[in-house]
Amino acid sequence: MAQDLKTFRDRIVWQKAHELVLAVYKFSDDFPKREDYCLTSQLRRAAISIAANIAEGFKKQSVADKARFLNISQGSLEEVRYYLILAKDLNYGETTELEGRFDEVGRILYAFRRSILNGAKR
Repeated sequence: MAQDLKTFRDRIVWQKAHELVLAVYKFSDDFPKREDYCLTSQLRRAAISIAANIAEGFKKQSVADKARFLNISQGSLEEVRYYLILAKDLNYGETTELEGRFDEVGRILYAFRRSILNGAKR
């Protein structure tokens, strides 16, 4: 099955992460202007990092490198989770739907990384 994947865009985990980035952009569009170079920027950059590291890890040859980039994505996912808590606490918007999407991406990302690491043990 993995041989059928021609680009990172073929991976479900990347597709879901990319959809998440688009949702984060839409969510943060209405943040106060004073947040442009602070929370808005940090939130968007961290969200982008999730999908970007999945993409970057796609062409890595070693299992360790692939797993490392997926782990960086996991770290960025948690960073975004915090920014959503902050945005909610600052009354910048409702985050329930986004949180659900993050949970889904987190589960897929965790399973994908685990499968890569387990495959290396065989």
